[in-house]
Amino acid sequence: MTVKELAQKVNLKAVNDIHDKEVHGVFISDMLSDVMAGAKAGNVWVTVQTHKNTVAAANLVDISAIIIARGKSVPEDTMQMANRVGLTVFTTDLDSFQVAVQLYEAGIKP
Repeated sequence: MTVKELAQKVNLKAVNDIHDKEVHGVFISDMLSDVMAGAKAGNVWVTVQTHKNTVAAANLVDISAIIIARGKSVPEDTMQMANRVGLTVFTTDLDSFQVAVQLYEAGIKP
């Protein structure tokens, strides 16, 4: 499944350009060190962190997209950095657990 297909199935709102990469799983954590140590290339990352270091960590691991849970707003510098590295950032009003359920129902598994 691609990032664009996932956004449609889970009703995610892109806050920057959509960079349509393949999605091969999900990783949920609010700690950047967890992502760098445990996420896999192609994962979509669910977090509440919105600062630009999330983009740096996601880029390091080759995350397909970041989903910001709980309706958090994303700073402009985070969106700009995400566009520079070709990473889509989505927002949703759902909490991380609700996002996990929807991703699972859409066929995205850890």
